[in-house]
Amino acid sequence: MGFVFILFNVLVGNRLFLDTSFVEIEKKKLNPPVLNESLKAKAARLNKIITGLEQTYPQAHCELVHANPLELLVATILSAQCTDKRVNIVTEQLFKKYRSAKDFAEASLPELENEVRSTGFYKNKARNIQSACHDIVEKHGGKVPQTMEELIQLGGVGRKTANVVLGNAFDINVGVVVDTHVGRLSHRLGLTKHSAPEKIEQDLMKLVPQSQWTLFSHLLIWHGRRRCAARKPDCANCEVLKLCPRVGVKEPVAADVSRR
Repeated sequence: MGFVFILFNVLVGNRLFLDTSFVEIEKKKLNPPVLNESLKAKAARLNKIITGLEQTYPQAHCELVHANPLELLVATILSAQCTDKRVNIVTEQLFKKYRSAKDFAEASLPELENEVRSTGFYKNKARNIQSACHDIVEKHGGKVPQTMEELIQLGGVGRKTANVVLGNAFDINVGVVVDTHVGRLSHRLGLTKHSAPEKIEQDLMKLVPQSQWTLFSHLLIWHGRRRCAARKPDCANCEVLKLCPRVGVKEPVAADVSRR
């Protein structure tokens, strides 16, 4: 009887060991180690991620509807804490009424506030639009400047907005746009440990080729909106699952997913 009990424990123990080992192996497949990952290794992994996302979203682009740099500048200011969809609804009529920086600069502030009210924080946004447009008229002859230094000197314009305008309106890659999606996915993909957008941007600029800085932001934004949600990411169907450490994601992924 004692022999049978010992044998049973050995068998069960081995089974548990094997099961645990199998789970750990599967975890390694699903979650590539990133804690001690070198910059070179991280850049190589990210290059594969970019390739996968490019194949998934070949049409990735800025989803703020605009016809010129000024419209993109205004739309980007309005997009803070607001969806692109809502901004596009508002700007459809806004851009018919205000066609130049001078138009925005001379607009009635209460009227402009009311017109952008549905984007949230409308008082600040209206003031920022007028301030930026006033500077554009007074200092740049009514044209949106094409350098980071000049753009961030405009009233109400920060580095993120400047990056959006430079990359999408002028095809100039000076930095990486770090919005909510880019910041969140950069953490989840194990590309940064920082929370400040400026520091996240610096980490990404070391990893992503400069020619892809604008595109990279679009790819993460599209993936964040369509697959990698904040609370319930669709990891089971993720196109770059095997390259993602899933930092901060607690829900397990079925083991058979890793063998696809």
